[in-house]
Amino acid sequence: MARTTRLLASLAALSFVVASCGGSDSSTTSNGALSTIAEGKLTVCSDAPYEPFEFQDKDGVWTGFDMDIVRKIAEANSLELEVSVQPFDGIWLAPAAGTCDMVASSLTNTPERAKAAAFTDSYFDAFQSVLVRSDDAAKYTTLESLAGKTIAVQTGTTGETFAKENATSSTIQSFDEASAMFLALESGQVDGVLQDYLINKERADKQGTSAVSIKFEDTPEQYGFAVQTGNTALLEVLNKGIATLKDDGSYKTIYDKYFIG
Repeated sequence: MARTTRLLASLAALSFVVASCGGSDSSTTSNGALSTIAEGKLTVCSDAPYEPFEFQDKDGVWTGFDMDIVRKIAEANSLELEVSVQPFDGIWLAPAAGTCDMVASSLTNTPERAKAAAFTDSYFDAFQSVLVRSDDAAKYTTLESLAGKTIAVQTGTTGETFAKENATSSTIQSFDEASAMFLALESGQVDGVLQDYLINKERADKQGTSAVSIKFEDTPEQYGFAVQTGNTALLEVLNKGIATLKDDGSYKTIYDKYFIG
């Protein structure tokens, strides 16, 4: 997912002992722990809520597929997870701006984004879909059937790009937040919401007033966590953490919790 890149407001100095623009490796502290912008914490930028990947439970604890994975990695490195909610638009630039250590925000690794941030190995495969009101599910089963209709997308996302390239007979209306798209669908302001399948499915399952009528499974995307370019120390920790969670079965447990159970 993604939105039109804005200049992030925070230009605070990085507390990471990270690479300079010349590309030298990140450092670690004398005790071997990662140097982060807040001592003892791994600060994560995320455009939340974005269920089932990033959201807060009834007790205010950050949870979701992404958050559970990052928390496991943070705890394995004696760090506490701290979340900084940011607009998605240009969020992959946040680590370089000193806003956070990393981004965990259902973020697709694209060539354009990879020019401005370093991405981990892929930890999740996603694809696009269209959510419609339940009464319209049998009517809107292809993009062609939505000709002349209005499709909501989130600004700067891969869904927005996909819609503009493929739904050329529809009106594409961009929204800054996912929640605004859902409200627009329920109110009849738009006829469909085009975005990542599992987010649309989560909405349909919970609300019961909408349904996923189109899936684009032939256009897979890969999510990755993003860090500042040159911060190889954190990148290595995250990649090792992802691999370990997959090897020891923790990844499957988290996956099943949100997508199977």
